[in-house]
Amino acid sequence: MVFDRKTLVIPDKTKFEEKVIVTKGDVVIADRSLVQFGIKTKGRIFVGEHVITDGDLEATNDVRIDIFSTIGGSIISGSNVYLGEKVKVKGKLSLQGDLDVGDSVEIENGFEAKGWINIRSPIPTVIYIFIYLLQLLKMGHSEEIERLLEELEHNDGETIPISESFLFIPNSAIIGVAKSRIDYSLRIGHHCKVIGNYDIKGMITIDEHTNMHGSLTATDDVFCGNNVHIYGNIKTGGDAHIGENAIVEGSITADRILMAKTAVIRGTLLAKHGTSFHTNTETTNEKILRFDSHADVVDEVKELLE
Repeated sequence: MVFDRKTLVIPDKTKFEEKVIVTKGDVVIADRSLVQFGIKTKGRIFVGEHVITDGDLEATNDVRIDIFSTIGGSIISGSNVYLGEKVKVKGKLSLQGDLDVGDSVEIENGFEAKGWINIRSPIPTVIYIFIYLLQLLKMGHSEEIERLLEELEHNDGETIPISESFLFIPNSAIIGVAKSRIDYSLRIGHHCKVIGNYDIKGMITIDEHTNMHGSLTATDDVFCGNNVHIYGNIKTGGDAHIGENAIVEGSITADRILMAKTAVIRGTLLAKHGTSFHTNTETTNEKILRFDSHADVVDEVKELLE
């Protein structure tokens, strides 16, 4: 699976508890993000540069934290841990594998490691690249330099392959208990429980059987799947699509509102270009097939075919 590094992705069956996000796959927190939750997963945790998190980080597999990041709680890993330069851990570090730490790392409550411990002072990758380019210049390999620079520029905007199930928090995101802000889009899987009010400068997609405890604000379209329950308001500059048996406890403000007849809206509807209703075509087709096969049918199917 690939993603564009701009969308907040919350995978299937992820649960937001009071102070921790519980998921099953890999977790990637991009640079300069603020996450006011702890993280618990059966996968790996990757934390970028200048990230601040509250609570514990607990992973069955590796935990990797890049330079200048601050972890507000403890780190628990069932495998290896890699801490970049000047990382701060305000709790305790416990791991079953090897520990690899950079220069000036602070762990306030100590650590326990079952494997090897390696303390390093690494040269940043950019220095390696600079030295390599310098050597190529001395050797007169200008064509090789141009090829390398083009490759670096080309790869900078590419999508990144990742495991099938993952939680991804993009650059400069704020994931808060009361309010969250994302400069791009939001995608939430099915059977999730998400807490917080989300201000999204993009599109919001929520898959079926998910409970959203908070309000949603978006600049683009909002899609709520079947049996989604929103405990708050929806406000969007685009269209609002509300699926079968979905429940919105608040109001909806949108350019257009397109909703199933079985959806329930507790508040008011405000749509600049009107509100329209749609039926469950899949269910209707199934009833027609039953009628054609001389199965027992209800009166509504006979009326439908007349």
